[in-house]
Amino acid sequence: MATTFQVTFDAADPQALGEFWCAALGYVRDAPPAGFPSWEDALTAWGVPRALWNSKNAVSDPDCVGPRIFIQQVPEPKAGKNRVHLDLNVSAGRTGDNRLATLRAEADRLTGLGARRVDERSELGDVWIVMQDPEGNEFCLQ
Repeated sequence: MATTFQVTFDAADPQALGEFWCAALGYVRDAPPAGFPSWEDALTAWGVPRALWNSKNAVSDPDCVGPRIFIQQVPEPKAGKNRVHLDLNVSAGRTGDNRLATLRAEADRLTGLGARRVDERSELGDVWIVMQDPEGNEFCLQ
């Protein structure tokens, strides 16, 4: 039996972090439940206080290939290094200077979306770029 999974992020602002990951990965926000034209309509109908509307968010691969990302609001800020992180393979099939240029261009694009470039690393002929999303979660470009 195949097991499906989602990746869960803790966040201060689930909507903003979801928008970043949609732009970074080409994902889309999960559609509202059937019968509701928007999440706001659903939350209003369910009596959810407006103060809680940004407590959760979920984004998914429109092609249903990549895992769903669920983002939940937490009161405490991020502290310390992530023990698990995403690796975004943006340079598949590229080598040498072409690969490095692709990594750097993607790092620049993501920085424009609110990410932060942390480091460029090389080990045993492999190069990758360490980044942080707008809430400080580490991820790598490879």
